[in-house]
Amino acid sequence: MIGVAADATVPALLERAAAALEEAGIETARPEAEWLLAGLLGVERFALYLEPTRRLTATEAAHYRELIERRARREPLQYLLGWEDFHGLRLAVTPDVLVPRPETEALVERALAVLRRKGGAPSLVLDVGTGSGAIAVTLAVEVPSARIVATDVSLGALRTARENARRHGVSDRVRFACSDADSALKCGGQFAVVVSNPPYVAEGEWPLLPTEVRDHEPPGALLAGRDGLSVLRPLIAGAAGLLSPGGEFWCEIGASQGETVSSLPCGSLRPLGVFPDLAGRGRYVGWKKPERER
Repeated sequence: MIGVAADATVPALLERAAAALEEAGIETARPEAEWLLAGLLGVERFALYLEPTRRLTATEAAHYRELIERRARREPLQYLLGWEDFHGLRLAVTPDVLVPRPETEALVERALAVLRRKGGAPSLVLDVGTGSGAIAVTLAVEVPSARIVATDVSLGALRTARENARRHGVSDRVRFACSDADSALKCGGQFAVVVSNPPYVAEGEWPLLPTEVRDHEPPGALLAGRDGLSVLRPLIAGAAGLLSPGGEFWCEIGASQGETVSSLPCGSLRPLGVFPDLAGRGRYVGWKKPERER
């Protein structure tokens, strides 16, 4: 796969690694080769070029070869690095959780807008299906007055989420609970915001997903029945019981689900509409609970 002679200089090794990744069909071969080597050596990418005559030890070279081979087999780069950047935060990422994606940053912005309109008043937030804790931790970091309840059915995901809360100093304001979406609807409370990036991939879409996703990311965090709505449907129907008057529910959906999701029964909630991601695809749906029940 890649020559790993201990006497190879770092620039020469990067050339070989990038060539191996490019041959495997990785579009961003060179930067990924750099990220992996920088992570292995515990330095920033630019530092790889500060010592052009540096050579790896035999142990380092062997480890690097393993990383390149795993990436060539389409194991996600973020799992190999152990982190991903999200909304300005560096989050721990493990195979127990989905890799946080840029699309979800815009979902966070929707929730932040609700909290900021409250002008610093203490607010309760519910994050259903927290995964890595990307949404919950970001909201806690950005809004010091917020208190977040974050649920997930996966104990492995909750371990990762707790670690991210600890790393960013918000463990005292994020409470994690092992719960599926149905159980989350029974948690009561009066939340100013309920937010969720739930599973929304339909069974028929599974074979079409990229290899990195299909073969490596947790299926339970992606698949949602024949139509992709098995989790969303009851969550939307029950959200009114979780929200305080004037509270809002925001969720991320599949790019083709906007019309269907916006027409699902939502109790007393008022639909706010379907909003696009940066690519112009309907990706976010919101509802608001009236200030007064009729």
